[in-house]
Amino acid sequence: MIIAERKPFAEIKAMLAPYKKILIVGCGTCVAVCLAGGEKEVGLLASQLRLALGLEDKRLEIGEITVERQCDLEFLRPLCDFTADYDAIVSMACGAGVQFLKQLCSLHPVFPAVNTTFIGVNNAVGYYTEACRACHNCYLGITGGICPVTMCPKGLLNGPCGGTVNGHCEVDPEKECAWSRIYHRLELEGRLDNLKEILPLHPHDRTTAPGTVIHPAYKRRYGPNE
Repeated sequence: MIIAERKPFAEIKAMLAPYKKILIVGCGTCVAVCLAGGEKEVGLLASQLRLALGLEDKRLEIGEITVERQCDLEFLRPLCDFTADYDAIVSMACGAGVQFLKQLCSLHPVFPAVNTTFIGVNNAVGYYTEACRACHNCYLGITGGICPVTMCPKGLLNGPCGGTVNGHCEVDPEKECAWSRIYHRLELEGRLDNLKEILPLHPHDRTTAPGTVIHPAYKRRYGPNE
């Protein structure tokens, strides 16, 4: 899932200084799970703003709403009519949700209230670790389910660098080298021959522009250029 962290309150407050009536929009999926931008967090931010501005004798009218997914047109489109009476919108979704909300509600400034950090996993309540860089070419079937792009600080695809010492990472000696982990995992699985395969570099054109994926069943509907 997408992992995000809320921006510092002072930064959010400063962004909203020119406005008198704002709508805070939460997202009920990834950012809700990682306790950054769900319905509860929308309420907390709204309360903080009211208290802080009240102490300064300033008035800010705040609306609150949370949709199931801000990255999904089905859930976001009904929101557009609801935003008409506001001066600005604060999105507590990931960067994709912020941009999609702005695209649909183009008359209003849309400000992000969270920083999108990575694609990760939920180890426990409040504890998340990065697991994927969305590199467009997944090697996990070859590398024993350990991602060298994510787990190696250098993103090396074909074995460890020359700086690894006793199986530990040169960049962070406290961590086991990603390729050492891959080796031991493949050894346990009896698949060490996988290490003989040369993994190709990522295509440059797939990593320098916004990507688009169209499901094969919908290619006729959307056309080759969508």
